[in-house]
Amino acid sequence: MQKNKLKSLIHFHFIVFVFGFTAILGSLISVDSLKLVWYRMLIASVFLLFLAPFFKKKLKISKNILFKLLFCGLIISLHWVFFFKAIKVSNVSITLSILSLGAFITSFLEPILYNRKIILYEVFLGFLVVIGTAIIFKTQFHYLEGIIYAFISVILSVFFTLFNGKLVGKISSFTISLYELIGGFITVSLLLIISDDLNTNLFYLKSGDVLWLFILGTVCTAYAFVISVDVMKHLSPFSIMLSINMEPIYGIVLAIIFLNESENMSYEFYIGFLLIFFSVILNGILKLKQK
Repeated sequence: MQKNKLKSLIHFHFIVFVFGFTAILGSLISVDSLKLVWYRMLIASVFLLFLAPFFKKKLKISKNILFKLLFCGLIISLHWVFFFKAIKVSNVSITLSILSLGAFITSFLEPILYNRKIILYEVFLGFLVVIGTAIIFKTQFHYLEGIIYAFISVILSVFFTLFNGKLVGKISSFTISLYELIGGFITVSLLLIISDDLNTNLFYLKSGDVLWLFILGTVCTAYAFVISVDVMKHLSPFSIMLSINMEPIYGIVLAIIFLNESENMSYEFYIGFLLIFFSVILNGILKLKQK
């Protein structure tokens, strides 16, 4: 069991690195956030449907489970819409930094939904993340709109992780991911219909966008989504959310390399990130000592 947890944690950190690269793609792709998520979920769903026969995956599930998966798909699609919207109106670094609040929020909500006691060190580490985020917020207040969108995104992410954790183990991670992506695709399609944007103009893309969208839909969504669901069998929602705090670290490094965002960030910003990074490392050490 301990070996499975360690393996899952290492694998999940690689997936978090992929998630960090997702933010870079969101900045590079020119289409707006709603259309971007529509393409992301369409490509990922089609890709998994194509792979299902090769891996001999059983896709038949009960109506009760189906509705739960579609609901989780609705949540994750809205999370992505607000996530990419935040990137478009601010930048990658600001958006990813706000996602770090997820662990703090989860440390209070997980005990309620999973009927376990609050672990004091989880609250303490989550509080460190809040301090780090507050420092970032103070130095980058001019990105208020992006911060608000990112905060909505992180709330949706927390609820998705908590709800999804209750479904893991009942059916395969592949099947869970497929139906949630389909549910998200339906949700975004309805939003496009309401906004009168589901028309032929949706299919006019720049040549560069086609490649980035394909990578986003296959590697950064279909593959990463299935694996992130699978590791929930061995990791608690808090450990998952705290590991996701590494996404800003990876994402900012990538943003500095590919987007040259370091020119817009103050030294206080990086102090905030050191606090976040410290909380992630300390959580791993404490959990290993517990075992």
